[in-house]
Amino acid sequence: MAPRAIVTGAAGLIGQYVVKSASRWAPGRQVHGLARAELDLTDSVSVERTWQSIKPDMVIHCAALSRTRDCEQHPQLAHRVNVEATAYLARLSKDIPFIFLSSGEVFDGNRSWYREEDAPNPINFYGKTKLEAEQLVLRNPRHTVVRIVLTAGTSQHGDRSFVEDMCHAAKSGKPVMLYGDEFRCPLPAGVIARAIWELSAKDLPGLYHLGGRERLSRWEIGQALLPWYPELQGHLVEGLAHDHSGAPRPADLSLNCEKIQAILSFPLPGFRGWLKDRVHPGTDLWDYEPVCREA
Repeated sequence: MAPRAIVTGAAGLIGQYVVKSASRWAPGRQVHGLARAELDLTDSVSVERTWQSIKPDMVIHCAALSRTRDCEQHPQLAHRVNVEATAYLARLSKDIPFIFLSSGEVFDGNRSWYREEDAPNPINFYGKTKLEAEQLVLRNPRHTVVRIVLTAGTSQHGDRSFVEDMCHAAKSGKPVMLYGDEFRCPLPAGVIARAIWELSAKDLPGLYHLGGRERLSRWEIGQALLPWYPELQGHLVEGLAHDHSGAPRPADLSLNCEKIQAILSFPLPGFRGWLKDRVHPGTDLWDYEPVCREA
């Protein structure tokens, strides 16, 4: 019988890339993608029933309430989805590999290039739920936490990635405010999916950072996207983070990824380099295509 993996959040940005790339990066594995419409992860009875039906030998947990604003406005729901559901899945997975996608939002953003051993200090509720879930997951030495930051991709409904958010705002005639003093290390969803599948094939559980090679400001990211998304032209506005209102946002979430890079078969790209190497059109800009230079 083929090995079976459950991927939660299969309709989400990263989850859908993990599912659709399985045949390429995990051939021979039977993948069961579970979306929110098919399974409420906060319903433990339904989760266990599904678990017993599939009997997986690995779980990749991508599902989350991930928008910081939603977490601030609905903290109880955020805790149920991000912490309680994760803890329950981890308990069901006590004897098998379990990969949990966490976030660089566990850091306060007061420095650059965070390493795995750096002390977390979340400043928003989303980051707090992710940190609490991480701690529960890592109690099991067979389990893995992968922290990511800013993901570019094309989602099923066109409303999951930061690129899609920017384009929606521009098309509606709204200015797109991008902070010149807020830094991230963005990575395409296809690269994240490939890295997750490669990590899943290793017997190397633990905590990992996964991000792009370039530390870019939000403004620099927007400028890099202009050739690919002409609808953004004339709508990008450079601002400063002290003008932000709403959920607290860490100023710098660049991640040091040397640990995971050492076990991957390909180099993690920088965002601008990735865009420069893309071939237009015909394929998803954010998928991991053969055009990428491999190690």
